[in-house]
Amino acid sequence: MRPQLLKVSREPGHSFSVRRDLVPYINNKWHFHAEVELIHFKQGRGTQFVGDNMKRFKAGDVVLVGANLPHYWRFDDPYFDEHHEEPTDVRVAHFPENFWGGSFLDLPENTLLKALLEKARRGLQVEGEARDSVAHLLEKLLDSEGMTRVILLMEALQVLAQSDQVQPLASMGFQHTLGEAEHLRINLIYEYSLRHFRRPIQLEEIAAVANISPNSFCRFFKSRTRKTYSRFLLELRVGHACKLLIENNLSIKQLCYESGFNNFTSFYKYFKLITGKSPLGYQRARAAGGCPTEGQILARPNRANC
Repeated sequence: MRPQLLKVSREPGHSFSVRRDLVPYINNKWHFHAEVELIHFKQGRGTQFVGDNMKRFKAGDVVLVGANLPHYWRFDDPYFDEHHEEPTDVRVAHFPENFWGGSFLDLPENTLLKALLEKARRGLQVEGEARDSVAHLLEKLLDSEGMTRVILLMEALQVLAQSDQVQPLASMGFQHTLGEAEHLRINLIYEYSLRHFRRPIQLEEIAAVANISPNSFCRFFKSRTRKTYSRFLLELRVGHACKLLIENNLSIKQLCYESGFNNFTSFYKYFKLITGKSPLGYQRARAAGGCPTEGQILARPNRANC
């Protein structure tokens, strides 16, 4: 995939940047940057893309994204409505891997930290107590200056380096080749799909969005995402169904059609294929605390052509 290179700015006198975003459209595109990103979603929800992994994100989530790993946080459509009452609130730090100096990571005391940054090249989802600790430290970072900023960032990374509550996101086989043009095509595909997945999207239709032929589209999409476009749409629809199961009072059949499936049989089949549970089983497991991640989407390549 060839996403857009983003240049991260920082204030004079600071070796890394920390900011708070209160609007949903900051860096709302498929992008990458040389800096490592540590992000906490205090409020808001949507769809998260990290490498070739796609899943729902929600309030409370913490993610560590390694250097030059493409990613995209797409808040749900209602957040772009000026009358939407639920706010977005995101805290994010960007720091170069070597901002401590060239030999810092080679110190024997920093073996775990060096390993953490290497694992972060696939993206890391943070869970449990580690998530809560890092979110608290990012909160403090927003109002800190001087050496305290560096110490707090080190504390957050130490929590992650020592934790067994971090899970890789992108697959082992994901590779990002830098380029100039194709990021726009991927952005168009993602944005169009996220807006229209509730209805059937024909191959000719999405190929026209990408401005390539249908046959070329199939090869293009699978070679860059490690999955077919039909699988991608299924994951979007099932992820949306998971969200509705948790947040709404719709019946199973109602949310089936609301999520873009045209019959209950196919909805049940693909929901269980992707989540490993039936819709009711998923809902009950969530209520009992048995499903650790909300609407998690599995990034498995499949053998179909499109």
